[in-house]
Amino acid sequence: MNAAPPTTSALAQRPEHSEESPLSVHAMTVAYDRKPVLWDIDYDAPSEALVAIVGPNGAGKSTMIKACLGLIPKASGTVEFWGQAHKRARSRIGYVPQRESVDWDFPVSALDVVCMGRYRKIGWCRPVSRAHKRVALECLERVGMADFAKRQISQLSGGQQQRVFLARALAQESDLYFMDEPFAGVDAATERAIIAVLRDLRAEGKTVIVVHHDLQTVPEYFDHALLLNMRVVAAGPVEHVFTQENLHKTYGGRLTLLSEAAEAIARRDRGG
Repeated sequence: MNAAPPTTSALAQRPEHSEESPLSVHAMTVAYDRKPVLWDIDYDAPSEALVAIVGPNGAGKSTMIKACLGLIPKASGTVEFWGQAHKRARSRIGYVPQRESVDWDFPVSALDVVCMGRYRKIGWCRPVSRAHKRVALECLERVGMADFAKRQISQLSGGQQQRVFLARALAQESDLYFMDEPFAGVDAATERAIIAVLRDLRAEGKTVIVVHHDLQTVPEYFDHALLLNMRVVAAGPVEHVFTQENLHKTYGGRLTLLSEAAEAIARRDRGG
């Protein structure tokens, strides 16, 4: 009997997608109660970049992340990571959910939360070694939270909690990170700390995909943007796709948001 031919990526046969991309989405549709939330999404994420997913409320931004990660079902379409299914690439992917989706009353310390990011390397039901705790403490140090390692997570402020969750993602030592509105509701110092870590990750060759709602900071914080409103409106380098025309297509007549974006674009064009 002849041996079966080697399996190939489902995306390998589609030249519009690259197997080198950390994330490739093809013809993905997601529906709730038979009502489409995302429709026919095609997207390849760049390597070594900070990517903003922007769009109005209800555009499907968080849904896209969750569908890519298999947290919610897809109605159709294919998602691959470096040409592999999520199951095979899972160890290379980190995720920071929205802070509001977390039970912050669970009785654990900040260090315990960060150690959870090491479980793939430790193995379930095995003790956390000193070496893993040392890595977790280093991650807390990176986000400015080492002094709060023993503090109960419920006793931290919203910004501090967000930093701890970022440290947990860092502890996973991933190559691709998904972050769902990490800047939402945080103070200015936390926002600066988060963007500094994201830039460090990019310098280390990582890709970070962020659901982001503040249009004014998109040109300053991100290299690439995905403009989304149920469909992909535009995607690519910020200087090419983050334009007033594309934003009008994405947001319609939401004039306040668009004026803020126009100011950000003008600052970018002035180089300041």
